[in-house]
Amino acid sequence: MKKRWIEKAVLLLSLAGALFLFAFFLKDILIPLFTLQLKNDVEGAKALLTSKGIAGGAAVSLIEALQMIVVFIPAEFIQVASGLSYPFYISLILCDLGVCLGASIIFILVRTFRFDTKKSRESKEQIEQMALDNKEKKVWMLMYLLFITPIIPFGAICYFGSSTDIRYRRYILTVATGVIPSIVTSNLIGAGARAFIMNALPLWVLILIILLMMALLFVLLWLFLDKVYFRGKDGTPDSAAYFVAIKLIALWRKHSQKLVVDGEKLKGLDPPFVVLCNHVSFYDFYYMTELMKNYKPAYIINHHITSAPVLRHLSKKAGMIPKKMFYPDTAAVKMLRTLRAGYPVVVFPEGRLSIDGRPGEIVESAAAAYKKFGYPLVLAKITGGYFTYPKWRGKFYRGNVRIAVERVLTPEDLKRMSVGEIERVIEATLSYNASADPVNRFRQKDKARGLEKMLYRCADCGALYTTQSKASDLYCTACGKIHHLDDSYLFTDEIGSIPAYYDRIKETERAQLDDLELRTEVNVKVFPDKNGRVRKETGVCTLTKESFTYRSDKTEFTVPTEKIPALAFSCGKEFEIYYDNDQYYFYPTENRQQVARWSLIVDLIREERNRR
Repeated sequence: MKKRWIEKAVLLLSLAGALFLFAFFLKDILIPLFTLQLKNDVEGAKALLTSKGIAGGAAVSLIEALQMIVVFIPAEFIQVASGLSYPFYISLILCDLGVCLGASIIFILVRTFRFDTKKSRESKEQIEQMALDNKEKKVWMLMYLLFITPIIPFGAICYFGSSTDIRYRRYILTVATGVIPSIVTSNLIGAGARAFIMNALPLWVLILIILLMMALLFVLLWLFLDKVYFRGKDGTPDSAAYFVAIKLIALWRKHSQKLVVDGEKLKGLDPPFVVLCNHVSFYDFYYMTELMKNYKPAYIINHHITSAPVLRHLSKKAGMIPKKMFYPDTAAVKMLRTLRAGYPVVVFPEGRLSIDGRPGEIVESAAAAYKKFGYPLVLAKITGGYFTYPKWRGKFYRGNVRIAVERVLTPEDLKRMSVGEIERVIEATLSYNASADPVNRFRQKDKARGLEKMLYRCADCGALYTTQSKASDLYCTACGKIHHLDDSYLFTDEIGSIPAYYDRIKETERAQLDDLELRTEVNVKVFPDKNGRVRKETGVCTLTKESFTYRSDKTEFTVPTEKIPALAFSCGKEFEIYYDNDQYYFYPTENRQQVARWSLIVDLIREERNRR
């Protein structure tokens, strides 16, 4: 109880002092400066800046120190304001002295009185997680990283450093030098703002300075991470590229998603191991990073994502494993190499996003490989995610999502089980139906938007490409039938659900499969396997039960359908295929609803072939 009163007293006194000094600083320096600017009194502004001298400088250092102690007062304000009011070199010294003063006070409070605050404890948890991820790194090196990273307040970093066994000399030297890049950036922005206020700098130059300073800070962060903190770790999940990617993903999604993570069954399991997870939405990668945040898994990712030079370079540095979808390649070899290096590997075995909220067939089962590898097999499942951002809708809806480890197969389990048994366990554990057990209620008024890109045929009259969406209704322009979606994404009439509607389309297509011949003119993008220049063509695609054919003025090839386990596609845009290691993206010139049909037909051909 006594400690809580001390904490409150220190906070109140610090806050009162900070408010007083803020008021002094604003009243005596900044507000008069802006007033003189409105009057275009440049000489008066210069006189003001030179008249405050020691008092203004003391205010800068004290405010900087107090914001360190209180933690939640942002340092950038006083740093920019200082750069606005004083020459750069003076501003830099004043801010750095203030940081060192605040850091010294924090050191005394923590080491002598075991003092901390709720805000510092919250930030400390984030820092300790980073320290846990990099146990071999020294405290001072981690503090340098945190000072350059514009995420955690300076004060929180100092509370963390003071709570370790670092010596004061090393601690204060790290603080004094570690904050310089951030202070320099803020001061230069302030100096640019001062020049702008005095009409010496155009607005576009000020904006350019701000962008350049932000870029400079990021470059310094990257160089420190890549050349110092994660030195020698390129090509693995211990690399700088991996660290930055995971942190950016967490920042991007963390506060826009209601996510429940259950990794209880992972406790006591040491890497390496393989993780399989269902693939329901565009944000599954984020969900998996949250489940695996105490580990550093490599991810099997779509090879096309790595086709751009920059992304190819970064994904390689991050230890990602590119996989050509539904096409044989060396991903399994790279996966085994990663496992042997001691890292977990995450796989989405469906290969493509769920189409209707049920799992796609695992057409490239690697059960035999997992059995041969001899590493634990972790089965995780995402529920509630499909309708938040499905394949056919271009808009995210906030909802409750849960990701949980459902089962772990040990090496002994895998050795005892047959390949068929392993496949059945994987399929049964990862099975789901988003419509059978709705997790969320969606009150948006445009729930059906984009649904016609997937439900391309009327389930009532069978007409082709006549479905359209409006608000929460899917309707047919041929027969006029309307199907309304309720807040659970269920149809309010006899058809019941999206999967039931999709099944009607499947049965209609299945009945016509023997006489099938699809043909469409397409615009084409070809991504060469050797990362050469992307070429564009126009041609014609034809699909029968026996083969897929593409012809253009430059290219002609035929692939037996038995060599096409599935067809990846983007709803209402394109479908894609690999041939001779090159990737072809086909964009129909008319009626792009049909891309979903091409994919479904390939699925039906495969199903019929598997039943023989």
